[in-house]
Amino acid sequence: MPSRHRSRERALRLLYHLDLAPQPFEEALAAHYGSLYSEEQNAPSGADPFMEELARGALARREELDALIRRHSQNWRLERMPVVDRNILRLAIWEMTATPTPPAVVINEALELSQRYCEPGAGAFLNGVLDAVRREISQPEEAHDPGSAPQQGLH
Repeated sequence: MPSRHRSRERALRLLYHLDLAPQPFEEALAAHYGSLYSEEQNAPSGADPFMEELARGALARREELDALIRRHSQNWRLERMPVVDRNILRLAIWEMTATPTPPAVVINEALELSQRYCEPGAGAFLNGVLDAVRREISQPEEAHDPGSAPQQGLH
């Protein structure tokens, strides 16, 4: 089984491909596996379940993820973001909201991907968006309702 970092990298490549050339997920996945094994040295045989979970999850909730990205990427239209940046955000936000992986780990992994695949300086933007999303999703639901009473307790 590949490392989780490698799986995230593969999921990013698959989402990037689907963003540029939309097609049925299963077709893209089959083509993706074929290209992985021809490009990666010592590529393991078999499926990559974590990569598939990440890619399927991010794709299934794309509209919801894009809404979060739009809300927290001030002065940036989603459509104008580099494709790689946009898909790193989608993957990371999906993983933060749908898996038990600690948000700090997810953000760190996203920043590592940005160092390899994004333009210099993109990491600061990605970090800002992901940290804002992390803060939003870690707050109780009432904190999002402006009419609710202030929260009591430890902060």
